Amino acid sequence: MTIVVPAETTAHNETAFRATVIISRVLTYGALLLWAFICLFPIYWTVTTSMKVAVDVTQGHLLPWGDFKPDWRGWRSLGLSPDTIFGTSTVRSEFLSRFGNSVVTSIGASTLAVIIGSLAAYGLSRFEYKFAWMRNKDISFFFLSQLILPPVVLALPFLVLYRELALLDTTVGLMLLYTLTVLPIVIWIMRDQFDTIPIELDEAALVDGLSVWGAFWHIILPIALPGMVAAYILSIVLCWNEYFFAALLTSSDAKTLPVMVASQTGSQGINWWSMAALSTTAIAPLAIIGIFLERYIVKGLTAGAVK
Repeated sequence: MTIVVPAETTAHNETAFRATVIISRVLTYGALLLWAFICLFPIYWTVTTSMKVAVDVTQGHLLPWGDFKPDWRGWRSLGLSPDTIFGTSTVRSEFLSRFGNSVVTSIGASTLAVIIGSLAAYGLSRFEYKFAWMRNKDISFFFLSQLILPPVVLALPFLVLYRELALLDTTVGLMLLYTLTVLPIVIWIMRDQFDTIPIELDEAALVDGLSVWGAFWHIILPIALPGMVAAYILSIVLCWNEYFFAALLTSSDAKTLPVMVASQTGSQGINWWSMAALSTTAIAPLAIIGIFLERYIVKGLTAGAVK
């Protein structure tokens, strides 16, 4: 028995299906646009605040050339406006010094953390260790548990230690401390990365005559490169944004950009325009890194999620 469906019914079903698909896409893209607006609005607020005067900041004006007329006041206070960029500026020299300190400490600490953390993660992934009652899982948890420790607990010990070692107010001291700070995260990411690589590749490399170091360097490391890049970028972000130890262990020479941003508050109030301009320069490098290396970040952080 053959059932004949009227053409009108078929056309009606197709129309309803298309309408459902269109509505679903509109809702999906609308939700994504709303979330993008929520995420990007603080950046927009920061950039526009750097071009406002005090009245525009306090009254919450949002739209340039609509609610307020943009002004280079925030950038002029740093010597970075178009009319002051080529002149002599003490504040600009200080900014460049703080910016350079942030670059050196972040890149140096992240590089050390990735090198040491990758070796430690490879060992925990490929070999069995025994330290007292601790095994590989216990050692990995010990590294990860260091993230639970509040930084303020380490304030006094590091002050005393760095005073004895003459590391106070030095970029080397900050670099070493930042390395210890981000090392657990690097080990965590890289161990998951190495666990996704079959151990048979190591065994095949050893059979072909490579040493353990040779197998790691020539076979495993190129495969784990996306995870290393992700761990490196995450380490740079964490080191770049760190404020507590930078304010605690430095006084003049080794101060970083976050400390300079916080210093815009004073007894006479907050220089919102200067703070916004400084914040914009601090956000820009991380935004550029995120845009150009986003695929490595996604690959590295999702490694091990599906096995």
